[in-house]
Amino acid sequence: MNVVFDLGAVLLAWEPTRLVQAHLAPHAPTEAAAAALGRAMFHHDDWTSFDCGTRTLDDAIARMAARLSLPADRLDAMLGNLGERLEAIEVTVDMLEQLFAHREAGQPLRLYYLSNMPAPYARALERRHAFMRRFDGGVFSGDVKFIKPDREIFEVLAVRYALDPAETVFIDDSAPNVEAARAFGWQAIHCTAPDMLPAQLSRYLPVNTTLSASKPRLRA
Repeated sequence: MNVVFDLGAVLLAWEPTRLVQAHLAPHAPTEAAAAALGRAMFHHDDWTSFDCGTRTLDDAIARMAARLSLPADRLDAMLGNLGERLEAIEVTVDMLEQLFAHREAGQPLRLYYLSNMPAPYARALERRHAFMRRFDGGVFSGDVKFIKPDREIFEVLAVRYALDPAETVFIDDSAPNVEAARAFGWQAIHCTAPDMLPAQLSRYLPVNTTLSASKPRLRA
């Protein structure tokens, strides 16, 4: 069985509303306004082109500042070193460590990631989080110039690692990405609550592969 993980909001905390509240509070005085501004920032070509490696961060910031009447210096403080500030979601990384242990004990498991992540952030994540170096492989959008939910990024991962669709389950917090994975022939889990993911994933795993509720504390 191949398990393919999204990173943001699955293994790493990604909270655009909180980011906006922390860095752009005068421009979004309520939580609803912060959520709306987060959508306007991150669900637009200004950002997604940076995500898939066809626009620099400086260009993305300049475009967002002009389009949304935001101060470029505050955007730079918010986004410039964001890869250094994305922290692990404990419950799902603990689950991932259990999967690594099952794999290393000989279970038929292979573990991959498929993430919309700009290359500068990706390099920071690889450096900062030991679990990133224990995957069997993966693809970042910023490295391959394709982005979820486009079919091409699923094809890159599938071809690179010879994934059998019938033996592949994909986990993502985005419904369009989950739908795209299913259209590609994979099984997929829509992760809306990280603490529910171990129970959701258990249904897809080999029968002798269990996920306990306890924290294994295997992280380096």
